[in-house]
Parts: sequence; C-alpha cells; structure tokens
Amino acid sequence: MCRNIRVLYNFEPETTDDEIQAAALQYVRKVSGMTKPSLANEAAFDRAVHEIAHITQHLLADLVTAAPPKDREAEAEKRRARAVARFG
Repeated sequence: MCRNIRVLYNFEPETTDDEIQAAALQYVRKVSGMTKPSLANEAAFDRAVHEIAHITQHLLADLVTAAPPKDREAEAEKRRARAVARFG
C-alpha cells in the first residue's frame, strides 16, 4: 500500500472529509501514475478522486467494531518512531 495512505477507521475524533479526500487523491495518483493529470485527463482524474472519497465515506460509516477508538496522536507518534528507525 502507498505509505501516504493511512488507516482512517476507528479514530477519535472521527476521520475528517479532508483526510478522506487526501487518501482518495493519493490512491488515484498511485493507480494512474500521475501526480497532476493533463488537461485531457483532468476531468476523469477529478471524478475518480470524488467517487473514491464518496465510497470511502460510506465504507467508514458502515463498518462496525467493538474495539476502542484509536488515539490520533499516539498513532502519529508510532509513525514517527518507525520513520526514525527506518531512516535514522
């Protein structure tokens, strides 16, 4: 999975629309191989980002769990620690 796409489920506070949009954008960039589409592809690219973000919102709303919500700061600290261990 693309390292820039993070788990969005089961956080307190809830995942924001901006986080979902950013994940959708990263996914479409990865799949298409484009960071910025040409004018000819811009509409298709933007439509894909919008549709994936929409479906992701539905997915997150429909998932159920008995696990307690994760803490955003604790998860961010774990990511930072992994980055230090990996890159020094």
